[in-house]
Amino acid sequence: MAAPSVAVDNLNPKVVLKCEYAVRGEIVMHAQRLQQQLQTQPGSLPFDEILYCNIGNPQSLGQQPVTFFREVLALCDHPCLLEREETKSLFSADAISRATSILASIPGRATGAYSHSQGIKGLRDAIAAGIASRDGHPANADDIFLTDGASPGVHMMMQLLIRNEKDGILCPIPQYPLYSASIALHGGALVPYYLNESTGWGLEISDLKKQLEDARSKGIDVRALVVINPGNPTGQVLAEENQEDIVKFCKNEGLVLLADEVYQENIYVDNKKFNSFKKVARSLGYSEDDLPLVSFQSVSKGYYGECGKRGGYMEITGFSAPVREQIYKVASVNLCSNITGQILASLVMNPPKVGDASYASYKAEKDGILQSLARRAKALEDAFNNLEGITCNKAEGAMYLFPNICLPQKAIEAAKAANKAPDAFYALRLLESTGIVVVPGSGFGQVPGTWHIRCTILPQEEKIPAIISRFKSFHEAFMAQYRN
Repeated sequence: MAAPSVAVDNLNPKVVLKCEYAVRGEIVMHAQRLQQQLQTQPGSLPFDEILYCNIGNPQSLGQQPVTFFREVLALCDHPCLLEREETKSLFSADAISRATSILASIPGRATGAYSHSQGIKGLRDAIAAGIASRDGHPANADDIFLTDGASPGVHMMMQLLIRNEKDGILCPIPQYPLYSASIALHGGALVPYYLNESTGWGLEISDLKKQLEDARSKGIDVRALVVINPGNPTGQVLAEENQEDIVKFCKNEGLVLLADEVYQENIYVDNKKFNSFKKVARSLGYSEDDLPLVSFQSVSKGYYGECGKRGGYMEITGFSAPVREQIYKVASVNLCSNITGQILASLVMNPPKVGDASYASYKAEKDGILQSLARRAKALEDAFNNLEGITCNKAEGAMYLFPNICLPQKAIEAAKAANKAPDAFYALRLLESTGIVVVPGSGFGQVPGTWHIRCTILPQEEKIPAIISRFKSFHEAFMAQYRN
């Protein structure tokens, strides 16, 4: 009998050996098995539900969608509603007018048809207007590529920039594993730079320079710098002066700046604000000729949390016409991003304004979500910092906390015996004892010898006290069991 023509040992080694995505890795798969067990054998585990604190997926944990956005989507997907008299009493006037305007920009009003490979022109116009309003600097619809969430844009840029294993991308450590996975899949080299946990996950230019020089000395052609702001998994918000230094560094070193800005609405501290890297570059007087810059945005995060709608965009500036043609070619291979996500991206960047019929209810929903996230972040941060051996930096933004866990030597040895990273061992035990799903820090990268977990702040507010109580009981028992 012939051997199977497809087996793990003859698959692409970039996938099998190099690509990892911890956010949906081993612990999450085990959680899904436990969830099935709870359904088929209620009462068989020491908890009655699985709490997925592993991924930024707000609506899966009970967050409600923004009414205005969903009204517009409903009307665009079923345009005959616009012709019915009762629609005026069921939908807000500005949702009706926005849907009418959007449909007028879609050939044949066909939301089920392919669009231009960069996305529908009228929607890109709306996004460019939103960017210009946010930054105070002009934006051009031709620079916008609408994508199914931010991830395809990241993959597209890695595909274009990485030619072989000698092409490197500077990435923060800890980092969102999309970047390490994408670099691995496209056959490049991840060049790490470490965020400084002792200064609130600060990004230090001196470390960037050191890592860049070290990579170049090994023959690596470093093509780009990834910056995630606000940070994932670390939750810090960069100061404008720090951003200016980063922009100057990229210009001086000839690097493409890849700016992951998907958490731009998620700021929880009064002394920080979001500034896009494009705004910072233009404020420094840099034109498109000075810096190739790609900014990523998504409808999955912010206060909207529309992960399943798969909407987002990348704005590309500072690339020559021949290079832009190649970017367009790669985009066109995928035909286009989904139309619902395209519409949602235009709404996110152009929400209701003062004077619009929906503005008061929209603002109440937005403020309610963001204020609740800030309270949840503070409650979890305080709870972590009150536990033995755990220190947790302030969550200035994004949707996560990344506490440092000082594990006893006995726990580290037990993890080694189980062939697990110590923080993965801890996270697995946490899941099996409490039903709480977190991601071990080893999935994001960390300073060697330190251990972390990433925990979202997304469970609904009324569940936070119970999560804290469960976590505290588990941690105290774990530390007692493995105390040196």
